[in-house]
This record gives sequence, C-alpha cells and structure tokens, in this order.
Amino acid sequence: MVETRLLKPKPVKQGATIGVVSPASRPPDDEKYKSGIEYLRKLGYRVVESRHVLDQHGYLAGKDQDRVQDLNLMFQDDQIDAIICSRGGYGTPRIIDQVDFNLINSHPKVFVGYSDITSLSLAIWQTTGLITFSGPMVAVEMGKGIQPFTEESFWKALTSVEPIGKLKNPDNAPLKVIVPGKARGRLLGGCLSLINVLMGTPYLPDFEEAILFIEDIDEQPYGVDRYLAQMKMAGVLDQISGVVLGQFVDCTPTDPEKPSLKLEQIFEHYFSDLKIPVLANFAYGHVPVKNTLPIGAMAELDTENGGLFITEAVVQNDAT
Repeated sequence: MVETRLLKPKPVKQGATIGVVSPASRPPDDEKYKSGIEYLRKLGYRVVESRHVLDQHGYLAGKDQDRVQDLNLMFQDDQIDAIICSRGGYGTPRIIDQVDFNLINSHPKVFVGYSDITSLSLAIWQTTGLITFSGPMVAVEMGKGIQPFTEESFWKALTSVEPIGKLKNPDNAPLKVIVPGKARGRLLGGCLSLINVLMGTPYLPDFEEAILFIEDIDEQPYGVDRYLAQMKMAGVLDQISGVVLGQFVDCTPTDPEKPSLKLEQIFEHYFSDLKIPVLANFAYGHVPVKNTLPIGAMAELDTENGGLFITEAVVQNDAT
C-alpha cells in the first residue's frame, strides 16, 4: 500500500456556513438553483454565494480568472465551513493550473461536486491529500428535490466522524459482480472522461493499489472504449486493486443501425484479465438516486460480503 499524505476536512455541523461556487458552467435553470439554495437554508445552514456563481460566458460560468478567484476566495475565507458546487457542465479543467493548492492545503474544508468537477477533486487530492466528496450539487439534485436515498448518503458523509461503512444500493437495483474478489485501497475516480483529462499532467493521482470508481453520461460506447484504452496504455489499470462501475447514462450508440460494442463487452475486455474484483451497477453517477463518495478515503471492495465499504472516518473527529 502506497503511503500518502492525508488531510481530512472538519465535519459540516448544524448552522455551518456553506459557500456555493461554479467552477464549470452556470446553472441553466435559475429556479432550480434558487430551490437548491433554499433547501440548504431550510436545513439551518447559512449560504454564501460566490460573486460570479451566475455569470455567463458561453458555456462557462464567467471568465476563467473569475471562476478560479471565486474558488480560491471560498477556501481562503475562514468563515466558510464547506463548499458545494452549483453544478458541473464544462470548463473546470481550464482553471486547474490556476488554483491555489497551497491555499487549499492550509485551509482544508469540505468540497463537493461531481461530473466536470471530477478533475478538480482529483487534482486537489493529488496536490494536497485532502479528501473531497463526489456528491449532489446545489442546482442539480438539491434544486430538483433531492431523493431520500441520496440525501441520507450525502449528509452522513459530510457529518459523521465515524467510518461510513457499507455503501448501499437501492433495494430495486442489485449490484452486479463482474469479477469476484476482495481489495483494499484509496477510493479514486469519478466521471471517466474527466479523469482522462488529467493524463500526462501533474494533477493525475497515483493510482497504485487504488479502488477505481467510474461513471459517465452521453458518451458513445467507442468513447468509453477510447478512455479506457488510454488508461490502460498509461498504466493505470495495472496499478489499481479493484473497480467499481457506476451508472453510464445514455452511453448508447446514437445510430442503432451502425455496428457497435456493448458497454458490457468493453468492460470485460479491459477488466476481466486484471485478476482484481470488479463490481457493476453501483448507485453513483449522473442519476438522482446515488451514493456520495469520499475521494481519497480508504475503502474495501468485497464482492462476497456486500460490496463497497468506507473503512475510515472521512472528516475530522474533534475528540482526536
């Protein structure tokens, strides 16, 4: 097991101040965004919106320098206890090399986002060792009306000073074992296409003995194939100790008349010969009912005894 520096954020407590940022795209629906803000306020949290959270610059939430400034200021402000992204979209990789990671290292706090935010979360882990959270966002799940399953997993991850333990799937969505087995390692991953953005950069994490979790949306099967081929050639697939496949939403051929491989065939090609456990149909990704995953946390993958377990506390315990 590769030793790594590790930073844990403080838990989100009742009455905490939550900052909202848009590192990627602007929320497309103002009403959903407002509903997400109101959701947090009704739970008793104080909400601070970043200056450029609703800016518009093409498909971006404002200019690069404004988005990265918002992010840096949220980490710098000691009055902000946690940061939740408004949404994903496009554009987070454009600002990663401008993020003040030294600032994040000296002001660690809860940071939440998924989809396009994946690249930023992994870069934060690689440069600082801070555990971040791949979970629901303000203008998406919170704004649409967060599902009870998603809500329970989310707040447990952000508030519990004890190890989260087993991550469940909904009763009507059984896990699928592709390759049986047991593995232990740091939980690293997110949206597949945004992991690959970091290939060849100093922001790609060390995947040695990690449990890789992946999902994606609106990708053709050949696109998923291409991303995994790049991972294989980069040596990532030879390093990992296990794989968790989340939901691949609308990752089907746009033209059903053209020949294509199925995702199951693609996954079998890349993972079946690795001799590591592979679990599929995990409740995570661009779906309303999902688990929140702590990026960088120690986890166990045990296909015979329930699936994925978070084996360490992911936030600080004030008593220690």
